[in-house]
Amino acid sequence: MHFLPASLPLRRKLTLSPLAHCRRLLVASAVLFSTAALLSPLANAQVFSSEAQRFRAVTVTEGLEFPWGLAFLPDGRMLVTERPGRLRLVTADGRLDPKPVDGLPPIAAINQGGLLDVALHPDFAKNGWIYLSYAAEGAGGYGTEVLRGRLEGHALRDVQVIFRMQPKSKPGHHFGSRLVFDRQGYLYITLGDRGEMERAQRLDDHAGSVIRLHDDGRVPADNPFVGKAGAKPEKFTLGNRNIQGAALHPQTGEVWAHEHGPQGGDEINIIRAGVNYGWPVITYGRNYVTGTKIGEGTSKPGMAQLLLYWTPSIAPSGMAFYTGNRFPQWRDNLFVGALAGQMLVRLQLDGERIVKQERLLENALGRIRDVRNGPDGLLYLLIDSSQGRIIRLEPL
Repeated sequence: MHFLPASLPLRRKLTLSPLAHCRRLLVASAVLFSTAALLSPLANAQVFSSEAQRFRAVTVTEGLEFPWGLAFLPDGRMLVTERPGRLRLVTADGRLDPKPVDGLPPIAAINQGGLLDVALHPDFAKNGWIYLSYAAEGAGGYGTEVLRGRLEGHALRDVQVIFRMQPKSKPGHHFGSRLVFDRQGYLYITLGDRGEMERAQRLDDHAGSVIRLHDDGRVPADNPFVGKAGAKPEKFTLGNRNIQGAALHPQTGEVWAHEHGPQGGDEINIIRAGVNYGWPVITYGRNYVTGTKIGEGTSKPGMAQLLLYWTPSIAPSGMAFYTGNRFPQWRDNLFVGALAGQMLVRLQLDGERIVKQERLLENALGRIRDVRNGPDGLLYLLIDSSQGRIIRLEPL
């Protein structure tokens, strides 16, 4: 809690020497400045109400350029990716380190591509591994890649590229990509179809799928397409359009993900081994501009049905199950950031059913690119902008 200093007593007549008077003014100014510094986060706060909880949105950090992914280090600092290709450090109290982290490979910052997600190894405290996904140039064009490295000061050391999307291609969009570790230590990498929709149904192509690997990039022996003629063994799913949000369910331990639809038809799915999620054969979306039908309809035997879809599109990006204790009414709700409509969507669950949704912060903060649980039990948002911010939600 912050307090303003008590008012200075009224004086009938100034009897101090000029030097003493100046000293008193300097002391008073210092007290006021110190108090203002303590209050500064609240000066940047906006108050909102939801059906379950009043809260304020506090600007923690400013001056980021198109931030994309956020991860918390054990010492309270934050790692933030900027899509133009920089990895930034932010202190626990929100100060942006002016020096980016060195040691990253060349990043292809084209259109939707660039430096994307960041995640810590589940045993980070022991091994120090940090994982990054990013767009990279190679034979044939561009594709999503994933590396791991150890943070030492302002540099990544022992950098290893553990995944390279194949084949690469020319389009500058639909790279995915979120990184999630499950409870068994497997790494899930979500990818886009690269704007070439037919690739999402091909087993010999990484595009339009979720990848599952060991932490060092090895392929798990029980991946669903291991040993299948012509198939990429890294693939865990197929038929995904462009997944930019994924999170681990706090009870079941399964990976949930959402993906962009075309002109509507954004989806939420549970990611399971070998499942075909249908794109572009089935979808609730429509062709851009013309609004005409895509594929064969909204269902087909052998292809999964979604849990929820949005039409018109909200352009989802980033998601998190709230697992903290500061918002008890939000416990285990699923929160989805949205670029279109500039909002945060709160989803209430009953098992695997989504029973209610509430739209928060509509057009209030900007395009919400990522959503994360903080170690302090609060929710953190990344605002996607050339003057990007980290926002913290606090209960009232």
